Parts: sequence; structure tokens; C-alpha cells
Amino acid sequence: MDIKALRLKATLFALPKVFALKAKGSPQFRAFLEQKACVVQIRLADGSIARHYAFDRGRIVSRKGLHPSPDVVMQFKDVDTAVALTTPPINYAEVIHAGKNFRVALMGDEDLIAWFTQLASRLDSDGWKMGEPMPDGSTRYTQMTNGGPLHVYVKDGRIVRTAIIEFTKDDPETWTMEARGKRFTPRRKAYVAPHSLAMKSIVYSEDRLLYPMKRVDFDPDGERNPQNRGTSGYERISWDEALDIVSKEILRQKQVHGPGAIALAHPSHHQWGNVGYYLSAMMRFGNTVGVTRVMLNPDSWEGWYWGAMHHYGNSMRLGAAAGYGGLEDALKEAELIVYWSSDPESQFGAYGGTEASERRLWAKELGIEAIHINPHYSPTAAFTGGKWLPIRPGTDTALALSLMYVWIQEDLYDRHFVENRSTGFDEWKAYVMGETDGVPKTPEWQEEETGIPAREARALARLWGRKKVYLGCGVNGGGFGGACRNASGIQWARAMVMLMAMQGWGRPGVNFGNLTNGTPVNLEFYFPGYGEGGISGELMATGSATNNYVRMPHLLSMNPVPQIVPRQKLPEAILEGFAEGYLLEPTSMEIQFRPYFYPAPGCSKIHMLYRYGGSSMGTIASSARFAEMYRSPELECVVAQGIWNEGETRFADIILPACTQFERHDIGEWSNSSGFGYHWQAQLNHRVIAMQHKCIEPLGESKSDYQIFWDICKRLGLGNYYSEGCSELDWAKRVFDSSDLPKHISWKKFLRKGYYVVPPEKPETRVAVDMRWFYEGRPKDLPEPFPLPAGYSHKWLHGLQTQSGKFEFVPNSLKRLQPERPDRPALMRYTRPFEGAREGERYRRYPIQLLTPHQRFSFHTAQDGKGSAISDLADHRVCVDGHYYWIVRIAEDDARRRGIAHHQLVRVFNDLGSVICAAEVTNRLAAGVAHSYESSASYQPLGEPGASPDIGGCMNILTPNRMQADGTVASAGSLCLVEIEAWLGTSTLQEAAE
Repeated sequence: MDIKALRLKATLFALPKVFALKAKGSPQFRAFLEQKACVVQIRLADGSIARHYAFDRGRIVSRKGLHPSPDVVMQFKDVDTAVALTTPPINYAEVIHAGKNFRVALMGDEDLIAWFTQLASRLDSDGWKMGEPMPDGSTRYTQMTNGGPLHVYVKDGRIVRTAIIEFTKDDPETWTMEARGKRFTPRRKAYVAPHSLAMKSIVYSEDRLLYPMKRVDFDPDGERNPQNRGTSGYERISWDEALDIVSKEILRQKQVHGPGAIALAHPSHHQWGNVGYYLSAMMRFGNTVGVTRVMLNPDSWEGWYWGAMHHYGNSMRLGAAAGYGGLEDALKEAELIVYWSSDPESQFGAYGGTEASERRLWAKELGIEAIHINPHYSPTAAFTGGKWLPIRPGTDTALALSLMYVWIQEDLYDRHFVENRSTGFDEWKAYVMGETDGVPKTPEWQEEETGIPAREARALARLWGRKKVYLGCGVNGGGFGGACRNASGIQWARAMVMLMAMQGWGRPGVNFGNLTNGTPVNLEFYFPGYGEGGISGELMATGSATNNYVRMPHLLSMNPVPQIVPRQKLPEAILEGFAEGYLLEPTSMEIQFRPYFYPAPGCSKIHMLYRYGGSSMGTIASSARFAEMYRSPELECVVAQGIWNEGETRFADIILPACTQFERHDIGEWSNSSGFGYHWQAQLNHRVIAMQHKCIEPLGESKSDYQIFWDICKRLGLGNYYSEGCSELDWAKRVFDSSDLPKHISWKKFLRKGYYVVPPEKPETRVAVDMRWFYEGRPKDLPEPFPLPAGYSHKWLHGLQTQSGKFEFVPNSLKRLQPERPDRPALMRYTRPFEGAREGERYRRYPIQLLTPHQRFSFHTAQDGKGSAISDLADHRVCVDGHYYWIVRIAEDDARRRGIAHHQLVRVFNDLGSVICAAEVTNRLAAGVAHSYESSASYQPLGEPGASPDIGGCMNILTPNRMQADGTVASAGSLCLVEIEAWLGTSTLQEAAE
């Protein structure tokens, strides 16, 4: 007999003995083995080798040959395949190849298939030790959050505390930087964002969803009463009932309505981890089931994606600047930092922590001046000091134009860049100087628009034009957030890149940045970011095809439904039956011009909404529309899979309780989003990759998102396809193996210690400075794979991603957009924002401009509400009569005229709705401006949802649904007109509602 056949027979014969031996030494394995009673048949397709196993709650009887009616059949096409797939270590490339080509098949009961494959997997994983024992009897685990890594201390099955990670002598040394005769080295700690330190409190929140629930007046086989969503109560049901209802409804929707009837909606972000992230487990589920995609808009990048990108490219960053080498260049060369709509002390570079605060202190130590252009005297301004220019919201472009006017008039711009690296400057110059429209863009002209005195604008222009300046725009200094999210965001972002072009973008000391980005960490060490799709197998809507798919072989998952709905217009799609959107696709600049329409030809309209993750009410403009949408009879079923009872959860028919990331296994790297923010680890002092330990068991009956998706797929006969037989821990091991980690640390050591710090780049091999290559006319020398090869109009690596290969003051791509859009013309023109301070009936009724920038103390809605520790921060919420109210900041004079006192409850309202807040009276705002934050997790209407005042803090009820420009889905949700008045309480509820 063939040696491989003998090996296979020996393996099959020994399997029960291996199981028994493992069960004898491991109570956990024994408990898992005792869960099922079934017969498993393993065989070759021709039946020449076969063995079956009768499992009976821990006992195993094995016999040679074929069983007449096994519960599970594992069938191999031939001996070679069987030996390859049963001999450790498992080669997943062989497993996937065999599965795709039907050389191996798993048949039978899906739940038993999952149990058996996990039983086999646990032969290895059950012996893995995680965490480190502490002297006090606790075990120290690790987690990676949206704001950084944590040590998590667990005792008696409960989290007792969390703490930042302090590096030891076993971890690599950090980098040192020299500038102007001084040496700077960051502290050897992982300084996380404040919201990360609130995570324990939300794990044990009283608002946790712990059991599956069904709306009391929802009968999946009878009356569904959609009109009562948001008001009727819930009853507890079993997981079996909940999963049966959801899986049967999925099949019913496809049979009754056809492809596209099910929409899968989710927020922009979710809890951290390469396995559990929405681009991973959820996308694999959506592709497995077949859904209408609810497409995100670039909701924090709007002006850069729809505007700035057309001047210079960088589509793979959605039009934002890269920031490579920016920290060292700024410390060595810059003489001034202009923070323009930039508050990094509040937003922490999106996924970063507070590490950049130390760098801003270095800049002060070196004497680098700071200027802050912002309607709000931000925490960054208070921290760094420097001059504050309280600009009128939405008019920033007017100030930028006046600076350019002075530079042209007084010859304070970089002629080398303009003459050798750009096109269209003469046409742009004519507009700035007033030759095009008869309006010179002088400092005096801008004063009427912005409220900034002409003398200060002229002084700023001269100071800037004579110094080497770093321009900090938005959250991380080079785009993302800030004024790009209001009605004039496209103009603003375009103006920012033109300012830098006129000052010689890329020359020493002249670049984008606010000291948040550009540290000399090693960017070539490979670990997949969440944007690479995790386990999804999705090659189109993630970056999986670039790196991760070839390094971690796994099954492709393809969504057969071509229908897309823009997230901003989901209510219109349901309520009006039509929506138009424009693609968010980073591979080229021109794809954004292509419209798509709902419903798509041949597809069903949406009749089932599967809602996953956080809240739209707190994050999407004019969000009261969603309350009406949820109660539409067009939606026959709404499923909410979430962790907390917040936001839109109360509009669901079926609630599936998910656990937090502290209650499941995962793996991830701090700030590594990959294709969604390439090389964002450069905002950190240290690259930290963490095993996200399952610190405690899931509370109540909650399950991980992955497990919920898997359980539904098993009921659809798709469980093995979805999981590939892997648990979350198995997938985490596969992610680990796909990275560069195994070259430096063993899996077992990584599991015990919980994290790995990537050694920094050596000084002689540190990455070059962003745009320096372009300024100096050299081939591109940055470690990024874009533009794509076909995106160059000159030789590869020569020039920018534009038609000319140069910076285009008048973009050719927008010239080709015909007919020309007056709100997005090729030659940019200043227009007042449609939601701004001006004459008119709307402004007379609502004379306060309300700013709602990104959250400071919560990552979007993640840590807000639900009894979180951050509610006790006086700058986040204010407790009045036992309720924690959202804060609205109002200027002293505006408060005085309205009779509003500090921390008094006020009604913030306009024609879209009203929100009850606690007022913070302050001198840190320009007159006529109020300031709050977006992303309240709580939506608590006092009466009818969508038609009564909200006491949860959803300020996006008040923001306009209108897009910044036609032909885009560029939301304008960070600025709106409101009125504010003292609120007298529930006795005047009807009056407040009106």
C-alpha cells in the first residue's frame, strides 16, 4: 500500500486517542468534547479509505468503514489531499485550494460541522496560555482600542482596572531626534486617547444588551406594526428563536422580493481588531448572504476628496497629505505653525493618543510660533499658546484668498514651485487679483466676510510669506476633519493646498502638519491594517488584494448584489423609493464623477434592514429623517446587532446582543487602518501590535459579532463557507502568521506578553519628507504604492496624479466634468456657505452658527453615554437633576442677551428639530457662534421620535441634509444655523416641541 495511504489510515486510527488524551489533561477541552453526540465520517471520495467516529458526550467509538447515516461527512478527493490537509502544520493555501476546487467537502449538519472542526482546532489552541499572572492574584491581559493599547487586569472573572502600557527593557529602544542643538526622545509609554481609559465602564454599563429581544408587537408570521418602532417595548427571547427569525427572514426576503431586498448598514467605525472589524467579519457576512451595500461617504474627508484631490492627486488618501518625515522637518526647519481649523489636542489624530502633545511642547521649547484660525479658542490653542484669529464659520476661504492676494501683490510666493511645478497659475492669479470678476480679494474685502480685521489678515500674509510655515489642517494636520465638513468645505480644502503650493510645498520647513504625524517609526514592517479587509476575502471594497490576501490565503467572498445606497440618503431611499449617489473609490480621481442610482436595474427595493454597530442619529446630518425611515411600512423587518441599548437600537424588531472586544479574541495594531489611512502609525511614537485577549467571558448571553454572523450562516447552510472552520482565535493566529511578527516573536510568547513593539527606523534609513521629491524634481521616493502605475501621466514615479503631472491651480479633471458645476468649478470661486451668517429670513430666525466638530472624549459614539466614566467630565456632559446633558458652548454676550446662565438647560433648535443641552458660557468663542460636538450615542426624544425635543444630545438633528455641491455626497454636517433659548422644563414640553 502507498506510504501516504498508510499515513492517512494511521492518522484516522489515532484521532480518538488524541482526543481522549487531550481531554484527560484539559478540563476545557473535555467540556467542549462533551457538548455533542453525533457520528462523523471521514472518507476518500471513492470509499477506499474510510473511518467513522461516534461521539457521545465525551465518549468516542471509532470504527473502520462507512457509516450508513453519519451526521457529518468530511470527504477528500484523494489520498494526497487528505494527507496534506490532516498533517500539521496546516498549510492554509492548500486548504483553500482544495476547497475552491472541490477536492475536500464538508457535508451534514452545519452546527455539528462547526463543532467538529473546532474540536480538531482545539487540539492545538487549547494549550495556548494567555496573559501574565500578577502578584495580587490578577491576570494582566492586553487590548487594542480605537485610541491605543491597554493592559487589562482581571481577577475572579471581572475586569478590575485598565492601564496604559509602559515599555520594559525587553522592548526596543525608541528613536531620538536632533533639532537646533537639542535632542528629543519620546517617553517609553503608550499614551492612549482619554476615551480608551473609559472602556471598562462601558463593558459593565447598565445599558448593555445582554439577551436577544423581540419587539412585543412584531409578529414575523403576522402583523409587524412598523409604525410602532421606537415606542413599543421588548420581550426577551432565546437565541434559537432570534436566529431562526432572522435566518428565515433573510430567506423570505430573497424569495419574495429578490436580490437586494436586504440592506446591511453600519457606522464609519467599530471596535478595534482585524477579525471583528466591520470590514472583516461583517463584510464577509454581507457577501455570504448577498446584500444591498449602504456605502459610506468620506464623512471626515469631504473637502479633500471632492475638492483638494483634483489639484494634486493623492486619491488613495482621499485627497489628504501624507505627512512623511514631517516631525523632524518641522522641528528642524519650520518657523511658524498655522493651526487652521485644527485641534489635535481634542481629536488625537483620529486613532492616536496624547503622544503628540509632547511634540507640541518640543516646538514651543524651540521657539516655533503658533497661530490658530478657528471660531473656537480650542484646547490646542490653550495648550500651545499663540495668536487666535476667531474667524466667522464657513468663511475661511475668503481669508485664504486675501493671503494669496498679498503674496502676489508683494511677491511673497515661491516662484520656483509656481513656475516649474504647477499649471494654471495665471488664470488663478487673475481671479485673486479681481481681473476675472472685478472683485480684488484684498484683506479689506475679506474683513466683511470673515470678521478678521484687514490689518491682521495683511500682517498674517506677510509673516507667513517671509517664514517657513507648517500648515496644520484638520485632525492630523494634513486633511481629515475640521472645516472640510461644513457647507464650504470643498472650497476650504482646495484653498489650503493652493496656499501650500504658492509657498513651495515640500521645500524645507514648508509642509502640512500639526506635529501629530511624521514620526520615524519603521513603516516597512508588515502587519495588516483593518482596511485590508481582515477575514472578509473582499477584494474590491478593501485593500485585501494589495497585501493581505496573498499572505493569508482565505476564501474569496463576493457580493452578488450590485445595488448600492449612499448612507446619507438611506432615509430617502426607503421613504421616497429613489436615491442618487457618487462613488467613494480611491483608485482614481475620476471615479467620483460616476453616479449610481437606487434602485438598481433588476434589483429589489430594500425591505429588510440589518443594522450593525453604532448610531446614525448622532453622526449623520439631519438625522431625524432616520426615525421616520424606521417606521416606514417599506421596511418589513429591522434587525439591530449591537452592544448597547442606544441610538437606533429601539427601532429594531429583533435585537441581537453583541459582546465588547474585551469578551472575544482578536488582534490589531494601534492606528493601523492601512488603505483607509495609509501609514497612520507614523502619528505614534512607537508601533504597537497587540493580541486582543478575551479578558472575560461575554456578559449575559451576548456573543461576538463573528459568532452571531456564523450562527446565522449555519442556519442558511453557509456556516463552513463563512468560517472556514475557524474560531476568532484561529483567525487571529492566521493574521499573526501573515505578518512579519513570526520573524521576531513566537506565537506563544506573543500570547503571553500580549504585545510587540516594532523597533524604530534607523536614522540613516528614515523615510524622506513628503513632497520634497516633487519640489526638487526627483522621482518619488516615498514608501507608498500610489498613484497606481497607470495613474502617472509621465514616467512611473515622475510627477503627481494629475493630467499634467504638476500641481494644477485650475484642475483639468474638473474641466472635464461637463457641464461645469457652479458649486465645484475648475477655477475655484469663493461663495458664501448656504448654512452661514448672512442676511435673510433663515438667519434672522436662527442667528447662531453652531459648530459640531469631531468628539473629544469619545471615539464617535463608542464611549459616550451608557454610564461611561467620561460622563463625569465637566467638558463632556453636565448632570442636572440626575440626567447627563450634552454641552453647548455659547459666547458670553450671546448668553447675556438671551438670559442664559452657566450650566442652565437650554433648547437649541431650528426648523429641523431641537435638542436640550446644558449651556457652557464662555469667552472662547467668536460672537454669534456656538460650539458643541457631534456623535452623541444617546437619542432620547421626550415624545414622538423625530418630532419632539431630544435630551440625549444628538446635535446632528439640527444639521442640514443638503450636500456641499451637486454631483457629490459631500455632507455638510459640522455647521448649521440655530437659535438658543432657556428651557423651562417639561411643563412647556408642547411649546418646546413646536
